[in-house]
Amino acid sequence: MTTLPQELAEFPQHWADTECRGDVEELRRLLTDDFTAVGPRGFVLDKERWLDRYASGALVHDAFAWTEVAVRRYGGAAVAVGVQRQQSTYDGRDADGHFRITQTLVEEDGRWKLAAVHLSPTGAR
Repeated sequence: MTTLPQELAEFPQHWADTECRGDVEELRRLLTDDFTAVGPRGFVLDKERWLDRYASGALVHDAFAWTEVAVRRYGGAAVAVGVQRQQSTYDGRDADGHFRITQTLVEEDGRWKLAAVHLSPTGAR
């Protein structure tokens, strides 16, 4: 098994911590300019719409964890798969969830960034 570079190995936890805080500026640095997210109900968000959920105050996490993460590197790209659990509200409504999450990471200008994320609900709570 190939050892991952430290930044890549630590990226999943750093991303999860940043999402939990809703830190728009750090997320802006972690996402590629052409970032795309596919949400648990099939909706698609670009980088600005992803960030706006936090900037507007619409999305708030009380708890957010990404566990069972496996990262595989392919040259200047990597795929991370894990389980995301969140206790959240969106526009004041319950947004708790349990998802299988897949991330596509790319090395850009010497840093690892998130290019895409896809969330699939698992049905667990």
